[in-house]
Amino acid sequence: MSVIPLVFTSGWASGINAYAVVLLLGLFGATGVGDEVPAALQRTDVLVVAGVLFLCEAVADKIPYVDSVWDTAHTVIRPVAGAVVAALLAGESGSLPEVAAGAIGGSTALVSHLVKAGTRMAVNTSPEPFSNIGMSVVEDLGVAGVVTFAVFNPVAAAVIAAVLLVLGVVVVLFLASRIRRFLRRRAERRQERRPTGADGPRPPGRTPGAGR
Repeated sequence: MSVIPLVFTSGWASGINAYAVVLLLGLFGATGVGDEVPAALQRTDVLVVAGVLFLCEAVADKIPYVDSVWDTAHTVIRPVAGAVVAALLAGESGSLPEVAAGAIGGSTALVSHLVKAGTRMAVNTSPEPFSNIGMSVVEDLGVAGVVTFAVFNPVAAAVIAAVLLVLGVVVVLFLASRIRRFLRRRAERRQERRPTGADGPRPPGRTPGAGR
């Protein structure tokens, strides 16, 4: 059976929470539930590191503005993780070249990550923190549910992931004005944090108001 559906689903999920994907797949493989999970993801050290980073993300992801900083830092990490997981899955299955699997998983993770980051920027325009917490919980549950489903029914899970990805892109386009507002506020905050006189020393000459 082709591993493409599982590769696509893992890529989509990695764009949202790469650590959860590694942790879930590793646990499924270690307990004998997932036959196609590569041994590299089942290693104890990999599971421990993924678990610790997952807990860190679970906290950072629920704090307004901190979540966007976290997303920015993971712009490279999530796509790379999606590509690596996809390549490992392809290597274990042997039904798809690892390079092709990595391209599918990495590109899907990148689009999924951009959707998540854009949505969070829009949510951060709201002054209350509950929307961030709600979004984070929904994302965590969605990743856990779809990845778990993919282990038992990869084709159906891939269809669900594709639908969610398309819906996410549509939502981000719809929220474009709120995203621009978030970016504008962030730029204003950076400007306010700049120390007085950051533009450089005043050129020599008469001081303002001198001789009046």
